[in-house]
Amino acid sequence: MDATVITTSLPALAHDLGQNPITLKLALTSYVVGLGIFIPISGWTADRFGARRVFTAAITVFMAGSLCCALSDSLLGFVAARFLQGIGGAMMVPVGRIVIFRTIPKAELIRAIGYLTVPALLGPVIGPPLGGFITTYFHWRWIFLINIPISLVGLFLASRYLENWREDCGALDIAGFALSASGSALLMLGFALVGSGLAAAWIIVAMCAAGTGLLVGYWRHAQRAAQPLLDLRLLAIPTFRASVLGGSLFRIGLGAVPFLLPLALQEGMGRNAFSSGLVTCASALGAISMKAIAGPVLHRFGYRTVLLYNALFAGLAIASYGLFTMTTPLWLMLAVVLFGGLFPSLQFTSLNTIVYADIRDEQASRATSLASVVQQLSLGMGVTIAGVALQLSNAWQGHSHIEASDFWPAFLVIGLFSAASVFPTRRLPHNAGCALTAAPQDA
Repeated sequence: MDATVITTSLPALAHDLGQNPITLKLALTSYVVGLGIFIPISGWTADRFGARRVFTAAITVFMAGSLCCALSDSLLGFVAARFLQGIGGAMMVPVGRIVIFRTIPKAELIRAIGYLTVPALLGPVIGPPLGGFITTYFHWRWIFLINIPISLVGLFLASRYLENWREDCGALDIAGFALSASGSALLMLGFALVGSGLAAAWIIVAMCAAGTGLLVGYWRHAQRAAQPLLDLRLLAIPTFRASVLGGSLFRIGLGAVPFLLPLALQEGMGRNAFSSGLVTCASALGAISMKAIAGPVLHRFGYRTVLLYNALFAGLAIASYGLFTMTTPLWLMLAVVLFGGLFPSLQFTSLNTIVYADIRDEQASRATSLASVVQQLSLGMGVTIAGVALQLSNAWQGHSHIEASDFWPAFLVIGLFSAASVFPTRRLPHNAGCALTAAPQDA
């Protein structure tokens, strides 16, 4: 909910902080940078200190970041508070996935991920209209204060129901952590600063170059280390490689939608925050509807076929949002976005389950950490790419401010990224993930 509730409030946030709405992509990116830095150590931390202890600590940090967001009165302070939220989020999602993997038989993993995803999809349903309602009729600061009671409930449930699983994890790869953390942070922030006017061009180029160099340095380090922080050797597993690489391209496209669609509806078409929130949340309603049939679809057609064709449908659906104009009826927008939510939902179920198809129990933490960090960085990269595409379109058409016609090239670009995920997944064998689609044994 926190990821989507802010999207409809970006124009109001930008106005209060004295910034261009596109510049607020830094607030979304800083959250992802926090994820990218700390997700790599989430698996090791959970194994070392216990899943329940790490999970509850993560909720506490996230709650503190939410409070800081509500109290922020400058762009720098807000970006820093979002980064603190990202640190908390970095531990929550991977640790939750590790717990699921260790307690659910592989033959039942599709059903389990489906159940796990439904409450996660309620956030996107509630978030945009709630954020739009609060921004329109109250104030955007209350958006972050609602995280406090939710976090308190999360702390209670985790302490009551979550066991403190621990595993033998060995020593922390400190050199790997330094290289991956600094490299991903510099690269992501460098891309996010493009077109913002907050840094000179040479600084942005230097940050991106340094980040790339550090990540290359990590790749070389991981080849030699006995227990690397992010074990790139797992990419030799075909199903894992297809999920991570194909999923990264798909998430670049989809990660941009919560940023780009509300901005198009408000800045380009003059709708208020509440109205744009209603349209944005329609995709999550479509996603929830797909969960009921995702399992049977995968059983019928198999992972490879679903990942290939569904990626094309999802990319086409995302690109179609660029056809919305100021005269498009609200009911038609709702119908298109709702229908468009079906395909990403099926793709996420497929990607999030096949990633574990050939992973052994002792590889679960390392696999989850590597997959999670690539996923989150891809989502953040989607926001950055969409922002740059929008700025280039605006400049190319010579508009002094954002207009509705500026958005269709950006939607086309991110739709193509999602469709491009077919290239890594097309190399999967036809029986990929068969252990997951096998009928579960009766108890």
